[in-house]
Order: sequence, then structure tokens, then C-alpha cells
Amino acid sequence: MLARSHLGVIVVASLAGLLFGFDTAVISGVTQSLRAAFALSPAGLGLAVSAALWGTLLGALTLGRPGDRYGSRAVLVFVAALYVFAALGSALAWNLPAFLLSRFLIGIAIGGSSVLAPVYIAEAAPAQHRGALVGLFQVNIVAGILLAYVSNFLVAVLIGGDALWRWKLAMAVAPALLFLLLLLWIPHSPRWLIGQGRMADAAASLRRLGHADPAAIIEAITLAERDQAGARAEGLSWRRHRRPILLAIGVGMFNQLSGINAILYYLGDIFGAAGFSSLSSNMQSIAIGATNLLATLVAMGFIDRTGRKRLLLIGSVGTALAQAGVAAIMALQSARALLLPLLVLFIASFAMSQGAVIWVYLSEIFPTAVRARGQSIGSATHWIMNALIAGLFPSIAALSRSLPFAFFSAMMLLQFVLVLCCLPETRGVALEHMQAALAGAPAAGGGRRR
Repeated sequence: MLARSHLGVIVVASLAGLLFGFDTAVISGVTQSLRAAFALSPAGLGLAVSAALWGTLLGALTLGRPGDRYGSRAVLVFVAALYVFAALGSALAWNLPAFLLSRFLIGIAIGGSSVLAPVYIAEAAPAQHRGALVGLFQVNIVAGILLAYVSNFLVAVLIGGDALWRWKLAMAVAPALLFLLLLLWIPHSPRWLIGQGRMADAAASLRRLGHADPAAIIEAITLAERDQAGARAEGLSWRRHRRPILLAIGVGMFNQLSGINAILYYLGDIFGAAGFSSLSSNMQSIAIGATNLLATLVAMGFIDRTGRKRLLLIGSVGTALAQAGVAAIMALQSARALLLPLLVLFIASFAMSQGAVIWVYLSEIFPTAVRARGQSIGSATHWIMNALIAGLFPSIAALSRSLPFAFFSAMMLLQFVLVLCCLPETRGVALEHMQAALAGAPAAGGGRRR
């Protein structure tokens, strides 16, 4: 059992995911308003939506190195402050360039969150519970997405006028301020402190996490990481870390090739293309968000028992079938009553598989000395694909409503084959023994030690 203080620290770090989800999904409620406010073409709308995503790429690529140097917790404080500043800028933007800049800065914060929070949680969590605890980050992402959908609906009901979209975006300020204040309460990662040689601080951090014998844990981690001294001196390299780098790229890429964020960002447009009204689209978006949260919570109960690989295989089949069904509805312009059930099937399949696995897997597969930088590779791949798909989706959908969904379905079938053949299982393997596990050797101590 985890100590209450241990769980509280991990919950605070996972709140980075709440802001990630909220600021990612809130844009879905203002796309029509942005078209009118800034006279946007389909390509212009794609630029406005994807501006944050190019920021996430920069954040994911650049904030991993400071995370390794200064600690994930310290850089998360900077990220939280950036969330506050950029959310205000988005809501108060006086022209399109100001809006794009603010959304780009929000993207940097989201990209940093996707790297730093899972790393912090993975380093603070015991191996036997690591999947579920890192999964709290994903739970908060989908909770943030649902919160954004509910917020958009309530603001639309309570507030009218041309400034409606500004109020929707301004709602992100409150959770960002709360996250910033709570971060000041949690300690640095004990594993990072040990890597820095700060043993007294590491012992204090472990006591804060509820461990009765910090000295024994410090000794075990120190002994297990001695063979990584060369990796620490050399840093992240293709020669030493080829396998985890390829795995990180693959997991990050196929997460987005499912079409998840094309659907989340343009959910209102998708329902509109099928003939639903704006109010109906908002209400059905809440149903999608609620399904996402419920399925993610269920997945957290299975990820440390079923394993990462099996969840991905099951989810690949569900997402492929759902996207094929949506493609058929868009092509035939009939059976629109099936659109919501198919999107619910898609979001449930995604949440139970890619959504639950990605941040857990990326946070596990690299050595401690380069973990944040390694996480950056997978996260950056995720955000590159996200930005490309979000930017191109309106233009491609304008040419063919069904083509994007048919493509996503085919990619999920390809993912099934690749996961089945190439993905190693990481369930229950201690972080210090992960490289041996990826190479096919048995983990020391059965892989169940911290």
C-alpha cells in the first residue's frame, strides 16, 4: 500500500495532465467563432488549431534536457506559470498573430507536461504500481478534456455575445494557478536527487513519500545504477539506446495515427458535417468526453495486471472498426444515428489502449540518466504527428469527408501487426533493470523491486 503522502505527491504531479487535456480540447468549442472572428479559411483554421501543437513539439524537444539537469519538479513550476500566462493571452488576443503566439506558448507548456510529469511520477512510483500511477497523468488528461467540453457547454449556456470564445479560453487560468501553487508543496524526485549525488535531500524526499528506511532504498538504487555510469557520461545516443528510441518513436507516432486528436479538436465540425446542430454537438461532445474518462479509469485497473502490449492489441481492433464505420457514414451520408455510438466505441478503445499506455511506456523504457530526454523523443514524435494531422484535417476533410477516417482505420490495423511482432512487455520491471528486459534478458530480482 502507498502512504497517503506518497499518493498525494503523485496526484499533484499528475495534475499537469489536467491542464494538458483542458488546453488541448477547449479549442474544439471555439473553432466556429475563430472562423468568424479572424475570417479564417479551412487552411487558416487548421493553422489556428495546430499553432499550439507546434508549440508542444518545441516544449517536448527542449524541456527534457532542463528536466534532467534541474529536476522534473523544478521545470514543472516553470511550465505551470507558462500555462497561466498563455491562457490569459489566448483569451485576450486582439488579432490573429497574438492568438497564434499565445496558443504556441500554451503548446510549449503542454509539450513540457507530456515529458516531465510522467518522468517524475515514474521515478517516484514503485515498480508494481508504476503503470497505474503514471496512468494518473492520462486520467487527468481525459478529465481535463471532459472538463473543457463541460466548460464550453456551460459558458455557451450562461454567456452570449461576440466574446463567448474568449470566456471559454479564459477558463483555463483557474486550474493552472491551482497547479502552480500545489507544485511548491511536492519534493524533487528521489531518483533524480540520487543521480545528482544529493543523498541527504534524497533521504528527505523518500521520507516525504512515506518510506520508513530511505537508506536501504538509496543503497539499492545506487547499486543498480552503477552500471549506467557510462550512459550518464555519454548521454542519450543511438548506439546505446537504439531499441528504446525506436520504440518511443513508434508508440508516439501510432498514438496519433489513430486519429484521436483530429476527432477531439474537430468534434463539433464532425458532428456538423453529419448534420447535427451546434447545441447537439456540444452535448454529444460531453458524452464522448465522459466515455473517455470512464474507459481510462477502467484501463488503469488493468494496465499492471494485463500489461501494456495486450491492451494495445485489443485497442487496435476497436479503433480500426470504429474509424471504418465513421468513414462509411461520411461517404454514404446516411445512418448518422450510428455516428455517436461509433465515436463512443472509438474513444473507449483508444482510452483503454493507446491513451492508457503511451505516457507509461515512454516513461519506463529509458535509463534514469537520460529518461527525460528519451521521453522527449517519443513525446516530440507524438506532437509532430498531432500537429500535421490537426493542420491538414480540415483541408482533407473538405475534399473528402470519409478519407481521413479510412486512413486512420488502416493505420490501426498496421499498428496491430507491429505491436504483435515488435513490442516488448514492460509490466512490473523495475526501472533499473529495464534495459536488460528490453534486450530480452530476465530482470534481476524478478523485476518487482523498486
